[in-house]
Amino acid sequence: MKFPRLEDIDVAGKVVLLRTDLNVPMQGGQVTDNTRIVRLLPTLHYLIKKKARIVLLSHFDRPGGKFVPSMSLAPLVDAVSDALDGKPVSFGVDCVGPAARDAVAKLKPGDVLLLENLRFHPEEEKGDAHFARELASLGDVYVNDAFSASHRSHASITGIAAHLPVAAGRLMQEELEVLSGIFLGAKKPIGAIIGGSKVSTKLELLENLTKTMDMIIIGGAMANTFLYAQGHSVGKSLYEKALKTTALKILKNAEKNDCQIILPTDLVAACSLEPHMACSIVDVDAIPDDCMAVDVGPASIQLFAEHIAHCKTLIWNGPVGAFEISPFDASTVNLARIVAKRTNTKQLRSIAGGGDTVSALSHAGLAGSFSYLSTAGGAFLEWLEGKTLPGVAVLLNAAGHGAKATAHA
Repeated sequence: MKFPRLEDIDVAGKVVLLRTDLNVPMQGGQVTDNTRIVRLLPTLHYLIKKKARIVLLSHFDRPGGKFVPSMSLAPLVDAVSDALDGKPVSFGVDCVGPAARDAVAKLKPGDVLLLENLRFHPEEEKGDAHFARELASLGDVYVNDAFSASHRSHASITGIAAHLPVAAGRLMQEELEVLSGIFLGAKKPIGAIIGGSKVSTKLELLENLTKTMDMIIIGGAMANTFLYAQGHSVGKSLYEKALKTTALKILKNAEKNDCQIILPTDLVAACSLEPHMACSIVDVDAIPDDCMAVDVGPASIQLFAEHIAHCKTLIWNGPVGAFEISPFDASTVNLARIVAKRTNTKQLRSIAGGGDTVSALSHAGLAGSFSYLSTAGGAFLEWLEGKTLPGVAVLLNAAGHGAKATAHA
């Protein structure tokens, strides 16, 4: 893929508008997971070394286009400073207007400034051209290091580049190089683990993957919909009755494309989703009417492991059980250990992405044992679905070849 990198533009002494994704988990005003901040450090260190004046732009949560104190980016100042080994980070109380201009004007070479939440302005999510022009007027260069937000046609993602020289940051570059490699040149056989709660949220993903994967393991509550479609009683389990025909169509398309779909053969059943609730392991056709499937069983994990053993490349999106509640995290943790072991012994290249997936792997203590962990959720999914990502399209267009930013680009 051809797109401008940091080295392709002059940033020395320039005001660099760096679009980041600082939408990180917070509790009590404190960052509880600084992964996205840490992943920005290579870009920040490069720009600081080049004596750029760095202006961080980000959204946080969904304030609905108005000021919401609890969604301010102000608490992120200390977190970014700590990640930069105590380097001072200043804060601008708005992202446009006099307050933003004054904050930018005070920057010296190598300084870092964080501006307030972009989404406090409704024009951001509307992709408003005037708002994008206002943002662009603050800087000399635009760098997008927010792959995880690049599936949105928001003003700060697609609009600023119309007014300034543009480049991908180090994290964006890494994401694009790794994820494009899934479909171009990946070692085969290639497989996928797809979990989570609903088939409806991953319909396009499953349909696209049946064309490109050699096998797909389906777990989590979405497996219940497929089991129901095959005629199994699923008790009180979460499933999507209306998608029975769709599930059967996906299974048929997979068979036509020579892609093997692997479904659970046994499940962990419980009467409710509560910590340490009594549960039992049952075959897929033996879920009690008053119980629900909350995890896949040990025989299923063994089956999954046998199929993973044949893979050279594996992508993972979604847990295979209700991992947030013990003991229903067991299968996700055990599956992560299997993938991590094969990855660490160089038998497998593993790529995982999606918020729940990253949380599940972190919960298992194995996030660092995968070949690559994407910072993106929705963008990761849409990439795998083969969709055009607006923020990436801007970068590709800047390279002058007009290619589409899809998984097949």
